[in-house]
Amino acid sequence: MAGTAEIILDGKTYQYPTIEGTEGEKAIDIAKLRDETGYITIDSGYKNTGATKSAITFLDGELGILHYRGYSIEDLAEKANFLEVAYLLIYGELPTTEQYSKFEHDIRTHTIVNEDMRRIFNGFPVNAHPMGVMSSLVSAMSGFYPDSYDDKAPDRTETHIIRLLAKFPTLATWCYKKSHGHPINYPKNSLDYCSNFLHMMFSLPVEDYHVDPIVSAALNKLLILHADHEQNCSTSTVRLVGSSKANIYSSISAGISALWGPLHGGANQEVIEMLEEIKADGGDVMKFVNKAKDKNSGFRLMGFGHRVYKNFDPRARIIKKAADDILGKLGVNDPVLEIAKGLEEAALHDDYFVSRKLYPNVDFYSGIIYRALGIPTNMFTVMFALGRLPGWIAQWKEMRANKEPIGRPRQIYTGATDRPFVPMAER
Repeated sequence: MAGTAEIILDGKTYQYPTIEGTEGEKAIDIAKLRDETGYITIDSGYKNTGATKSAITFLDGELGILHYRGYSIEDLAEKANFLEVAYLLIYGELPTTEQYSKFEHDIRTHTIVNEDMRRIFNGFPVNAHPMGVMSSLVSAMSGFYPDSYDDKAPDRTETHIIRLLAKFPTLATWCYKKSHGHPINYPKNSLDYCSNFLHMMFSLPVEDYHVDPIVSAALNKLLILHADHEQNCSTSTVRLVGSSKANIYSSISAGISALWGPLHGGANQEVIEMLEEIKADGGDVMKFVNKAKDKNSGFRLMGFGHRVYKNFDPRARIIKKAADDILGKLGVNDPVLEIAKGLEEAALHDDYFVSRKLYPNVDFYSGIIYRALGIPTNMFTVMFALGRLPGWIAQWKEMRANKEPIGRPRQIYTGATDRPFVPMAER
């Protein structure tokens, strides 16, 4: 229920309306605060600032709830496929049979990438990080589809959305193939979305490749779990860049760059690097568990706890089962994954971690699964981006549909005050 909030500044009282969302989230609308009082708010990292109203994703960190368009992540991960969820996020409803058929068909017919893009791609060194390559290639798509700059051609937006969903997996597999010195694979449109990606990643021209349905199902679940997560760093970046009326390719490219950071999408890569460090030291799990408890050790367990979820990450419960299934059914024998199991066991039962609610999170389990599937560590964040793509598109699309103003945060200046210019000879 809407109400008012009173703020007293310099002895004067000001009233501002309060807003309540459909799930009970409350906010104070301070849009007129600076005009009326001369004050702004300071909120480093925007942890208490709502930059937009959105109907896409609801997240309750205290209760461990994640919903896409009102549907629980548990139901979607169990019952839907990734393209169904992508359609839901972008268009607001689960697709009918006819809608899904057209959506999937349109994506299948746009999987090929313009061969001139290969010239740009070939210019990157073999050791270039795939996220830098992906950000550059997606941005370059603007040049191949110049009508994306035309704000008066909204009817073309749907085609650009389809192109992004279709070509992103193709571009991602180029990065993997180049790092191995292998020829790239063209899409095989007879395969479903996840199976096609796996085909382009792992098939070789010298032998037949058959997609393992267990692997494809695990990838499908992972992509759904990563598809959107409210106003996180990369999503906010997509909306902020898009608010300047930058085209969809430039906006998504910016989101990829934001996701790249180790504090965001790079976390699952840090999990595997931590496990490799423990292995190199001899594999003594309890030694590192004890180091994590020691505030003076400087060591921190990666993949445990979450900035938003204060109880548990609902995605982690789902992905834990998927990880158990994958490791069991594929019979993977990897000492690094054995170390991961040991850390998981300690964190789930040790009072130090349980009392602080430092449970294994989605990054911990996704890193384990990607390693088990044979995906190299530097591709982990690309996999995250592949899953997050429909969420970014949905957020960009919603921001444009709502005609939101250009984002322009304020600041509190703390630099030097007015001072005279001194000619160089006199300095």
